[in-house]
Amino acid sequence: MMFSVSRRKFLTGSAAGGLALAAPRAFAAEKLKVAGIHASPVENAWNSRLHEALQSAAKDGVIEYVFSEGVSGTDYPRAMREYAEQGHKLIVGESYAVEAQARQLAADYPQTAFLMGSSGKPSGDNFGTFGTWNHEAAYLAGMLAAPLSKSGTFGTVGAIPIPEVNILINAFRSGVKEIRPDAKFLIGFIGTFFDPPKARESGLAQIDAGADVLFGERIGTADAAKEKKIKSIGSLLDYTPRYPDTVFANAMWYFRPILDAAIADAKAGAKAGKDYSSFSFMKAGGNDVVFSKTLVAPESIAAMEAKRDAIKSGSFTVPVDPKEPT
Repeated sequence: MMFSVSRRKFLTGSAAGGLALAAPRAFAAEKLKVAGIHASPVENAWNSRLHEALQSAAKDGVIEYVFSEGVSGTDYPRAMREYAEQGHKLIVGESYAVEAQARQLAADYPQTAFLMGSSGKPSGDNFGTFGTWNHEAAYLAGMLAAPLSKSGTFGTVGAIPIPEVNILINAFRSGVKEIRPDAKFLIGFIGTFFDPPKARESGLAQIDAGADVLFGERIGTADAAKEKKIKSIGSLLDYTPRYPDTVFANAMWYFRPILDAAIADAKAGAKAGKDYSSFSFMKAGGNDVVFSKTLVAPESIAAMEAKRDAIKSGSFTVPVDPKEPT
């Protein structure tokens, strides 16, 4: 192996304790060979969402799954090439740091479908992209957050100001302002996708500057909130069990709808060079808000639930704002 990885796992239906017998999704019997390439550890919130969905599909008997994690930007195209040459028909990962190289490489392997988290557009017939669009859930979490602040100042800790991150933070702010138009916001970008201590420090700085509710786009934000005994929101996965008295809501993101669509295309031999982001929307089951009724203001729930119904019905659209928040 020429590129650096922390760990590799192979998951098949038979290795998953027989769970393949209970596959709920209707796919052809033949399992698709799928590889995941993770730039961060799979414990990172975003990567964990991909990894768990891929593991789930393997347990359902839909795919055979192998993965690499901790793959640096310089090694990433090499990892993509090696998996393609090994015969994997779908490669899932992220091309944020290697957009040009990833697209060039995909063109060399037209029989392999690539599904990449990306700020760019699809390219060719086989390079598909997706955005992490849990912005609808973030908007609803903002509505729940609005009455919890005494100072009227809300903090947000993000990774890097790319469109996917900006959309999420801006949606949270819009949700807050629907209930509290005079709200003020602080923002911190930590410059990386995985550095919990740095996210904690950013959160602490915002608390010192007056924020008393934090939106944690990055892991580590809730540690600052817990330390200072204020409330926080999680993103992508459910942080409430880890921070039961601190995290009152989570803007959940579910990768399985995107993955299922890409698997279906790959098995059918359909063109995979398209944008799969729409499968992130709430109406497709790609995102939702989960919250603790004991930690939010009781009067905020009805308005939030009404807005959630409106989003699902299509009568309300959460603004998609990719501009860098300031």
